[in-house]
Amino acid sequence: MTTLELGLDTFGGVTLGADGSPLAHPQVIRDLVDDAILADETGIDFFGIGEHHRPDFAVSSPEMVLAAIASRTERIRLGSAVTVLSSDDPVRVFQRFATLDAVSRGRAEIVAGRGSFTESFPLFGYDLSQYEVLFEEKLELLSRLLTEEPVTWSGSTRAALTEQRVFPTTADGLRAWVGVGGSPESVVRTARHGFGLFLAIIGGPAARFAPYVDLFHRAQDEFGVAHQPIAVHSPGLVAETDERAREIARSGWIAMRTRMGRERGWAPPQVGDFEREIDGGALYIGGPETVARKIAATVRTLGVDRFDLKYDQSQVSHGELTRSIELYGTKVVPMVRDLLS
Repeated sequence: MTTLELGLDTFGGVTLGADGSPLAHPQVIRDLVDDAILADETGIDFFGIGEHHRPDFAVSSPEMVLAAIASRTERIRLGSAVTVLSSDDPVRVFQRFATLDAVSRGRAEIVAGRGSFTESFPLFGYDLSQYEVLFEEKLELLSRLLTEEPVTWSGSTRAALTEQRVFPTTADGLRAWVGVGGSPESVVRTARHGFGLFLAIIGGPAARFAPYVDLFHRAQDEFGVAHQPIAVHSPGLVAETDERAREIARSGWIAMRTRMGRERGWAPPQVGDFEREIDGGALYIGGPETVARKIAATVRTLGVDRFDLKYDQSQVSHGELTRSIELYGTKVVPMVRDLLS
């Protein structure tokens, strides 16, 4: 990657209809296809869809939705955000994305991760006590499959392979990343296996991730592997003004943080947390100029190759998200490129 890419990604969160009630999963999925078409039309570089297995998110099979998007778009790159590799089979992951790459004419990407939610483990019969070994072994196997050469591999989490070819092949290979939340071990593992680094920055200032970027470069040098690109994913929303963007996103963000806190044992959000995350943290919420300047500052600070805005926000209508995509593509993206030129 020689130029900065500016993308969008979504977890497929349930949005609100015009009457303020939650939309059904089928409508949310159809809306995602329309969102990606709009992103393609407005010049956005990448569109990613996450995998989840819970009622507040509509997409459990990102590749299916991405294939539908591929048939109705021309240039935008398409990938997961993330594929929960620990509870999947690397062979099937490769096959699905190789197929997506064919129907999209070379636009498919894999973003593999352990996932920040664990519902897929009991659903597919995996033991959470094997959380680390599942991801380590499956990532190693996926890295070998990406060479598209015969693979010999053995481990404790799936059947061994002996000089096994996997099909379909691709025209030019698959771009693949690992989504990382910020542990040094994950950064080093990503470097060792030759993947791009996709940093999920969902809280605090971007500058605190600079040591991980440096570690990734140093680890690649020590392993003697080619340097791979680095991307950042952070949540946000664009509206006509800073005030309007905060008004749209505030209540949903507080409700989401409260709900996630109960599930994970976090402290509930405090008064002012929302505003602090916008002013100096990981929320890219505001008018086009505010969001563009913050993205440009992050890119300068970390020296990354791609920035993805996670555009879906809790308890926000789909109409407001559509407007956010439009403003991001037509206003924010050109501003960021101007600021960095």
